[in-house]
Amino acid sequence: MKYLCCLQFYQMPKISLKNTLLATALSFSTLMANAQQVHEPNLNKPEWSAAYQPFRIAGNLYYVGTYDLCSYLITTPKGNILINTGLAASAPMIKANIEALGFKLSDTKILLTSQAHFDHMGAMAAIKKMTGAKFMVDAGDSAVVRDGGRSDYAMGGHDTMLFQPVKIDRILHDKDVIKLGDMQITMLHHPGHTKGSCSFLFDVKDDQRSYKVLIANMPTIITDSSFVDIPAYPTIASDYAYTLKAMKSLSFDLWVASHASQFDLHKKHQPDDAYNPAAFLDRKGYDQNLEDLQKEYDQKMNATAK
Repeated sequence: MKYLCCLQFYQMPKISLKNTLLATALSFSTLMANAQQVHEPNLNKPEWSAAYQPFRIAGNLYYVGTYDLCSYLITTPKGNILINTGLAASAPMIKANIEALGFKLSDTKILLTSQAHFDHMGAMAAIKKMTGAKFMVDAGDSAVVRDGGRSDYAMGGHDTMLFQPVKIDRILHDKDVIKLGDMQITMLHHPGHTKGSCSFLFDVKDDQRSYKVLIANMPTIITDSSFVDIPAYPTIASDYAYTLKAMKSLSFDLWVASHASQFDLHKKHQPDDAYNPAAFLDRKGYDQNLEDLQKEYDQKMNATAK
């Protein structure tokens, strides 16, 4: 998939933002000093760590991530749920974004991830320590989460951790339901990109109506190897085929994804835009995205067959 390269920054009150980020950075640096040594890959993607203004997507669903790495906050009367944490250095930004919306990071009770890659798991261990939240993960990604990415079939270095390992409080399976307060989130097992990639389906509502929301983990192919040449993931081809078919049949009103570039966030929302859930009513864009990914998968399978 193509990533946006045009960076966009936002302005918060200078003194408040500076003090918040400084205090948070000091707190997180203390945590990281005690962490195991991690070698986070540098893929030269500045949009992954660039700042972006947090905003309300729909109902009690909020965007608190960076310019391209999506983190989502779901608020409830019993505490909040945070999905994805971006790179390790993004932890202070996520905290500041949550606070800019009027919430507290310390109110986070559940942590989730759409995939166990360093660009979505980088700050998970630190935020878990800060909040005491329970971390829940798809069973397929449990081993990679525990070893910090060393056993990942495509990116693992075996002797090198890509992110800080995270203690798992609950292992999830397809269609398991995560409950907190008045929220019920269904986890959908969508493997291929990783062994435990997953999407999340849930309802939110505002004063006007309710919306069924899909946080989609799009099944992009990240390996240049032929599927038959990946002994660490022998079911990768069938997993991708399953996920593509399953995602095409989903029913929802609004959709977002793990990367802002995957669902054209910056075409649908600009900093300081008014609250507008309708901007994310984009079934056509979702279907086109899956059609493109299906073609990519078919081409790889055809190349393998020759």
